[in-house]
Formats: sequence, C-alpha cells, structure tokens
Amino acid sequence: MNKLFIFTLIILSVQLVLSQEPNQVTKDARGRDMMLGKITKEGFTENSFNSWFSTNYEAYQPDAIITKKLQRKLKKYNITIFMGTWCGDSKREVPRFYKVLEAASFPESKLQVIGLNNARSAYKQGPNGEEKGLNIHRVPTFIVYNKKGKEIGRIVEHPVESLEADLLKIVRRKSYEHNYLVVTKLNDLFEKKGTEYVANNTEKVVSKLQKHSESLKELNTYGYVLLRAKAYQKAIAVFTINTQLFPESKNGYDSLAEAYFTVEDYKNAQKYYAKVLELDANDTNAKTMLAKMKK
Repeated sequence: MNKLFIFTLIILSVQLVLSQEPNQVTKDARGRDMMLGKITKEGFTENSFNSWFSTNYEAYQPDAIITKKLQRKLKKYNITIFMGTWCGDSKREVPRFYKVLEAASFPESKLQVIGLNNARSAYKQGPNGEEKGLNIHRVPTFIVYNKKGKEIGRIVEHPVESLEADLLKIVRRKSYEHNYLVVTKLNDLFEKKGTEYVANNTEKVVSKLQKHSESLKELNTYGYVLLRAKAYQKAIAVFTINTQLFPESKNGYDSLAEAYFTVEDYKNAQKYYAKVLELDANDTNAKTMLAKMKK
C-alpha cells in the first residue's frame, strides 16, 4: 500500500513538473503549433513562432524618451502577459512589448508570459487555470502588479496610445482607461453584486453600461469566454445584457440562444433562435438549430 502511494506521488510530481516546464508546444485544431502555459523569449524564437516574433520585434521602434522614463519607474513592478500564439493581436503586440521592456531595462525575471488555448472546450484558458479570476477575455492582456501582488493596471488587446505610453501612465498612476472597459465594468458588478443581482436587474445594468459600450463584439467575446469556462448563468446574463444594448443585432440573440441550448433550456433557446429569424429570415444556423430541437 505504501509503495503504491509513493509510486502515485512520484507520478503526480513528475506531471506537475512537466506542466510547469516553459515553452510547451502542442497543436491546435488546425494542426498549427501552439504554446500553452509558461513561455520565455527563447520559446518565441524557436519553431514556427520566430517567423512572426522576430519580424515584429525588429520592426518596432519604441519612443526613446518614454522608455528612458520607464527605466526609473518600471523596475519596482511585476508584469504578466496572457496571450495566444494563435492570435494575430498577440503576434503583433507581444514582440513589441518585449522590445519596450528591453529598452526600459526591465528584468526578464519579473516578467511572466502565459500562453492560452483557442480550443472550443478551453477557450482562452491556460493549462493550469492561470487565467482564473483575472477576467481575461481578450488577448493579449498585459497586467502590471505592485510588490504586494495587487494589480495597478492593464493593457487589453492593443494599446490606447502606444505600449510604452500606456505603460508609463499605468506606473505613474495617471488616469488611464484600457480598451473594452464595458467588460471591466460588468465584471466588477458580478464581483460586487453577484450573478443573481445582475441577471435580475438587467435594465439597471444596461443603463450603467451604455456609455462604455462601443460594439456588440465586446460583451459577446466575454460571454463566450464565460460559456466555455462553464460559468453558464454569468454567460446568459452577459448575452442577455448584450441583446438589450444592441436589440437590432441578430448575433446577440444567436449567442444567447446558443447559451440556453448549452444548458438544455430548449424553450428559451427556441425563443431566441426565433428572434434571430425575425431579424433575418434566411439565417441558416437558426433554422438548423430550431429543426434540431423539434426532432
């Protein structure tokens, strides 16, 4: 019994070590190379990743005046990047960010890079749940932490001004609003008020979010991240709010219908697929799904 326990413990320990090894390459559903979990700069310059990493790294020229200011400010912080080696925005911004950090003499030991998945079942998730609780809905996301491990700011998907200018505002604690602020506002409501409150007070929530909402895609992506993470009630609340923000968009109703179908609430799934057809009588997906539920 003791030998079996020790053997099992050894196997689990080996698996844990392997799961923490950086630059783990796998294949995505399309057969493309993909890195999951911890990534170092060396990982980006190997395999197929170097074709885009080095090109974008060399092409970017950070503002020398700003990076000089960052040299004095940035070293007291830690930075975590969540990215996807499959993502066009990540391929563009992450090499540039490395260029900025190196120009600012930022120690690589204070940088952590996490590769996320693009699989349907693990959408924008790390292999060890590294993204959990951090509201990662767009990649890349660059998060700056102080010495106590508290987030002081983030750059979401792409900079507002430039990577170096945005970063300087964050470390100087200047007023800075990252992209997709509507998602942050809604996530804050979930954390402060709870999912039930948000779901039962969508009109109030919508009135608070309207001035921050620019397009249906903002909350739609957030909703799918929650749906793939099996946070079903949150996802349904997000999709519901999105249909109220953009009532003339069939895509909002399609996403809400899919969420209800996922939790096997076929009555509501039928209701919202029917709404899709009200807006577009030729929508083939809505027709297919309604026919599927009638069988």
